[in-house]
Amino acid sequence: MFEQGDLKYVILQLLSEKPRHGYEVIKALEERLGGTYSPSPGAVYPTLTMLEDMGYARGTTGDAGKKVYEITAEGRTYLEENKGAVDEIFDRISEFATSFFGAPMVEVHQAFKNVARATYATATRLKDPEQLKRIKDALDRAVAEIEKAGDKTAS
Repeated sequence: MFEQGDLKYVILQLLSEKPRHGYEVIKALEERLGGTYSPSPGAVYPTLTMLEDMGYARGTTGDAGKKVYEITAEGRTYLEENKGAVDEIFDRISEFATSFFGAPMVEVHQAFKNVARATYATATRLKDPEQLKRIKDALDRAVAEIEKAGDKTAS
């Protein structure tokens, strides 16, 4: 989703909006991407630590005992100096979300949710390996058909 180094700009931008703890950063990014992407804690927390080490963010222990990060004056300056890069990253995020959630894709998303719901609701209560194999085979056929439909539109 992000190119090398993009995450620090994105996190600083989020911190410039309001102080947040790491989980809030993850959830804010997930929300901006409509739930299609959630950065891992293994990417977010080291980036927050790096921003703290660089003097661009400050972490304090909040009421719930969680570390809350806020942008520093140096962080705001750095963000402003890199406004072009930050804008490009958020434009890219916006384009991705628009293409992913445009009108035709809404129906695709709903169909995908229906397949996932039906698959897991059924498969988790089955004990017979043959029944599970039939579900797997049906999913394999669906994959082949979807890929075939994609090949037709590409030509």
